[in-house]
Amino acid sequence: MRRVRLLAAAGIALMAGGLQAAGPQAQSATAAASRSPQRTLFNRYCLTCHNQTQSARGTVPVAFEHLDLANIGADAQIWEQVVRKMRAGVMPPAGRPRPDVPASEGFVSWLETELDAAAVARPNPGRIEAFHRLNRAEYRNAVRDLLHLDIDASDVSAWLPADDASYGFDNIAGVLRFSPTLMERYLVAARQVSRLAVGMPPAFPNFDVFRLADDLPQDDRFEALPFGTRGGTLIHYNFPTAGEYTIRVKLARQVGTYDRNVPNFHQPQQLEVSVDGQRLEVFTLAASVPRELRQPGEPRRIDRATLDEEWVVRFQARAGSQEVMATFINRTPALLETLIEPYLRPHPSGGHNWGSRRGVYLRSVEISGPFPVGEMPAGSSASATAVADEAAGVSDTSSRRRIFVCRPVDPSQEARCAATIVSALARRAYRRPATDADVAGLLRFYEAGRADGGFESGIEMAVRRLLVSPEFLFRTESDPANITPDTTYRVSDLELASRLSFFLWSSIPDDELLDLAARATLHQPAVLEQQVRRMLGDSRSHAIVDNFVGQWLLLRNLPALGPDPYKDPDFDESLRWALRRETELFFESIMREDRSVIDLLNADYTFLNERLARHYGMPFVHGDHFRRVTLPDGSVRGGLLGQGSILSVTSQPNRTSPVVRGKWILENILGVSPPAPPPDVPELDEPERVATAVTMRARMAAHRANPACASCHRMMDPLGLALENFDQAGRWRVVEESFDSRSASFVPIDTSGVLPDGTTFEGAIGLRSVLVGRSDRFVATMTEKLLTYALGRGLEFYDMPAVRAIAREAARDDHRFSSLVLGVVNSMPFQMRRSES
Repeated sequence: MRRVRLLAAAGIALMAGGLQAAGPQAQSATAAASRSPQRTLFNRYCLTCHNQTQSARGTVPVAFEHLDLANIGADAQIWEQVVRKMRAGVMPPAGRPRPDVPASEGFVSWLETELDAAAVARPNPGRIEAFHRLNRAEYRNAVRDLLHLDIDASDVSAWLPADDASYGFDNIAGVLRFSPTLMERYLVAARQVSRLAVGMPPAFPNFDVFRLADDLPQDDRFEALPFGTRGGTLIHYNFPTAGEYTIRVKLARQVGTYDRNVPNFHQPQQLEVSVDGQRLEVFTLAASVPRELRQPGEPRRIDRATLDEEWVVRFQARAGSQEVMATFINRTPALLETLIEPYLRPHPSGGHNWGSRRGVYLRSVEISGPFPVGEMPAGSSASATAVADEAAGVSDTSSRRRIFVCRPVDPSQEARCAATIVSALARRAYRRPATDADVAGLLRFYEAGRADGGFESGIEMAVRRLLVSPEFLFRTESDPANITPDTTYRVSDLELASRLSFFLWSSIPDDELLDLAARATLHQPAVLEQQVRRMLGDSRSHAIVDNFVGQWLLLRNLPALGPDPYKDPDFDESLRWALRRETELFFESIMREDRSVIDLLNADYTFLNERLARHYGMPFVHGDHFRRVTLPDGSVRGGLLGQGSILSVTSQPNRTSPVVRGKWILENILGVSPPAPPPDVPELDEPERVATAVTMRARMAAHRANPACASCHRMMDPLGLALENFDQAGRWRVVEESFDSRSASFVPIDTSGVLPDGTTFEGAIGLRSVLVGRSDRFVATMTEKLLTYALGRGLEFYDMPAVRAIAREAARDDHRFSSLVLGVVNSMPFQMRRSES
């Protein structure tokens, strides 16, 4: 200890000696700093660990002797890390001497004040990449808003490869690369989209298959389908042109016992197929005949292996988006009586198990067309009910109305009308007024297409060219002409409009936003706030839930969950969907009702349907539709940490993971990222391989015995172990399995915990109380996530003053969601940019 103090004193002397040559004013500042309470605290609690000796040993990542408390801004990057860790309560580490709370708070507040003052003196808004490619979600939304064409996400996924992600999001400019192969995929997508939007018939009939998940229960009504039905599916399908189509439905087969046949049922099964509410056909699967009712010589059951091969309906459809529904008419008793309690998860592949299911399941829906009259595929039902619709040809769709803002009555008007059309489209697609050069380039493609197929073919070719233009596929920002390198400047109103629309809508600006930007009034504070509130109230702001929340809270990982079927025999597709839907509706209620974001931690309500309520053990919730449910006082389900989506994606398939859960809390609530584990750290032993009786807490304690693991696990493990009452699927439990070499037993779960600063808590409710008490860290962390997502780049140390300013301003409005969004939009990193160095 005496050696450390001597080293600290020597470091201070070296800093003072180095500043003597700077003049009396610098000497005075240094002398004052050396006598300040901040210097006293720094010497006693920081330098004892962060010194050259410990740094050389690898015990600490950086030494602090060179830091100058009289010039905090000179080492802002290091000091920002100090602030982050002290705010989260993880520095000084557990077991080391700590200052009392007032002294620690005072030191951190002083550091933040100094850092913020240095940032004001030397503003640095950072620099977003000059070329920022649209990701898949943005491409789909941009096509929707540009052409009034809502293409299915699965189609975009088929056309374009998955986007790379960084800093937790897939809209980060630095990793959205471009390649010749990707350009080919954009060409394919543009051809499909342009023909669909204009209404050009496809070169070949489309063949689209919509497959239902094998583990999706279909015993009850689905929320989007009519009452009196069960199972099935609802498809929002874009018919490319008016014409003749077929819909083929196939039933689920059971594997194994029945040689992939459709199981027998004692009641007939009726499947209704309709388009936009107009019934096309009702297919009937005959009931099996009980033994006592069979006539002599009558087979036990009919051959069902090929029965649904004739279940095809032929009809005429108009072009555009329509709802295709295939669902069973529910005529089975409401009360299902059986000698055994059936699993909730279908078994297997949509069949039934021991007669526990109410009827056969739907496996897939195939939509084909358009077909020329007389060229329908084999197996089509000529006697199927026809839909009285438009004659085959081009229909009046929303996309065509969006594109064809004028209609030439004779060939002499075509050139002028084409220029009007492409000019309007280019303005929206390029997010700026279209220039003569823009229009001329598109008209060249129009003329080539017109020569081959007429006016509409020319427009289709111009739209296709528009969709592969770099001005559409990339969000471009350029430095002003003749600007000095490494200079801070305000982005143009048009660039601000794009930043705003891609932040809140993941899409292009609408006409109102573009008009304000073109008039150079968007940047005015009152105008900007009005636009932000308008955009948040628009349905397109649901993109925040889909893209920001879906990645921040890992909801996109839910479809890949595959729990152990022996431990979770009831975990099925309906539960996966319900887990995600609960969290999406919960966050959306915070956004739509403009509530405090702290409610994300401790709200007294959630959203449930019957399947999820049953999973949670909560009674009196019936039906597939979600509804808002008020939680009782002291409920363990309050806030994000009580929701099965978070608990499931932070678990292993067959057990909980206190490490993953603790790390998630550190990163997403407290804003601290633990370092990556050393490469030689062994994995956690599974209980079956452990020779002595052991619980999860005991196994984690053994893991922490490794010195290389201890420092990080002391931060993560208490947080994760507090949630051990939730199993790997998010169900509540009070005991856990404990294995020894001979047998397994159940022991009560210990959820007590101690944070590095000495704060104690008990279980999920106690942890939630601790986190709410540190809600300033959660607000700051959420602000960082929002700002990262809004900018499309990772945050650096020089962005932290802006984060603190946003959080402070939001605190004046009770941390309402809109106040955080407005803070991000009004921040220097969002409205300004640094020129290239």
